[in-house]
Amino acid sequence: MSRRIPVLCFLIGLVALALSGWRMWARTQEEMLWGFLPLWFYAGLWLCLSAWWLGRRTEASRLRQEVWLLSGLSGLLLGLAWPPLPLVFLLFVGWVPLWEAERRIAAAGISRKGWAVFGASYLAFLLWNALTTYWVTNTAFVAGVFAILVNSLFMALVFTGWHHTRRLLPRLGVAPFIAYWMAFELLHLNWQITWPWLNLGNGFARFPQMVQWYEWTGTFGGTLWVLVANALVWQLWRRRQEGQPFGKWRPLRLALVLVVPLIVSWWRYADFEERGRPVEVVVVQPNFEPHYEKFAVSASAQLQRFLKLSRQGLTDSTAYLVFPETSFGGMDRDRLATDPLIARLRRFIAQWPRLKLVTGIAAYRILPPDAPPTPFTRYTVRRGDTIRWEAYNAAIQLSNETDTIPFYAKSKLVPGAEFLPYKDVLFFLKPIVDALQGSMAGHATQPERSVFVSRDGRVGPVICYESVYGEYYTGYVQQGAEAIFIMTNDGWWDKTAGHRQHLMYASLRAIETRRSIARSANTGISAFIDQHGRIHQPTAYGEEAVIRDTLLLRDDGPTFYV
Repeated sequence: MSRRIPVLCFLIGLVALALSGWRMWARTQEEMLWGFLPLWFYAGLWLCLSAWWLGRRTEASRLRQEVWLLSGLSGLLLGLAWPPLPLVFLLFVGWVPLWEAERRIAAAGISRKGWAVFGASYLAFLLWNALTTYWVTNTAFVAGVFAILVNSLFMALVFTGWHHTRRLLPRLGVAPFIAYWMAFELLHLNWQITWPWLNLGNGFARFPQMVQWYEWTGTFGGTLWVLVANALVWQLWRRRQEGQPFGKWRPLRLALVLVVPLIVSWWRYADFEERGRPVEVVVVQPNFEPHYEKFAVSASAQLQRFLKLSRQGLTDSTAYLVFPETSFGGMDRDRLATDPLIARLRRFIAQWPRLKLVTGIAAYRILPPDAPPTPFTRYTVRRGDTIRWEAYNAAIQLSNETDTIPFYAKSKLVPGAEFLPYKDVLFFLKPIVDALQGSMAGHATQPERSVFVSRDGRVGPVICYESVYGEYYTGYVQQGAEAIFIMTNDGWWDKTAGHRQHLMYASLRAIETRRSIARSANTGISAFIDQHGRIHQPTAYGEEAVIRDTLLLRDDGPTFYV
């Protein structure tokens, strides 16, 4: 292989890293977000790693080049297949090049095959992660880089584990990989270093009409569909490479695997009848930029914007008004009833006797001296006294029907941003966290989901990241939720693919539970989603908006998936 290729990759990658890094630094000084610059940063990083991979002196440089092309093709196909792009059918072939790369390494007469498979798969997964989740870096540089590099590492470890299994049990083919990958997705939904954004079943989020059967299987059904289809495509491709006949059954089997789920879904899409009691809901999108603007605007000015937008949408028939995540901050959980801001909001909603306000808040609770500490306890020294307290990313409901204020604490937290995973193991990071004015404790959570009850119905308050977790989300319906209100803040990621992906994932939750959704974003996209998973009245990113629609509150039995 010509030495020019790795040198060229390295030089182009270095230029991309330098230019994008410099522009990101410059925009930070101007208090501007980075937009798509992280994508170019990761492209440069991938090219530099590719140069290292290609430039190593080994006995099989031609094989290394072939494997690099195949792994890069897999990463590219999986990245292009992901929402919001419309190329979802690439999911059904995206794994084939990477599996072929593994086969060629396994068949080659080289040493350290496991490391070669790990390196090739890491390059593929790094490209896939970068193309689809580069926008996370807009939240914080270190957190974004960590998420992409470490998630790619986890994926590569799963792939390498399958390689070793295949060497021991070659007759099993890709069957162990399908089992390993689905187990990995399940783990990613439940452990503390949780990041299920790229679970394969999420890839159909732009086209809910393709996966109406998620009401039976959830997104794991989509993952299985993708992997089985890839396995059949790879089988046909291998037979062609080896000059063997396809036979009539192998192409037919692939066609059935691809077409039958689509037919079932389209039948269910046409046959399913939405049911429930109609209620009018108003959603507000205040559009406060969360990195800089929200902290520069006074609380009074923020409240005035909320009330101004609300007046534009409310009618005498409105049952619910929905504000986004952490709309208001600094609230004492034990003194909500006497909080001056709560009093102002109560006076406002009193003008519409039927109205309930569901809003996200940032709250705290000071622990009494005799209360035992919890895993979420924070310690602050003030005037020589140590104050023990807890922080919450929460939701409340204000109603004209009662003075009681139901409270829900967000319980699926963002690793790093809202809690430190496995803090007992990573305790040595405490001095660094303290220096950054953070907390090892994280936000306080609650063990069960809650619903907000009123005369009009029972609604589930879902806060931001929680809407990505299908099984977790079903907990609201198990508690009797008849509709779901998602409160989020998607402005952290700038005007990139992130906020659109987050919205589309909510369509999958609507299908899984057959519950309508009202979605309020601080900025991002606010919308209504019906029980088919169809999105209605989506707002534009970066604008103040108020939307109104009639939701169906469904109180019949849960779906099979729930």
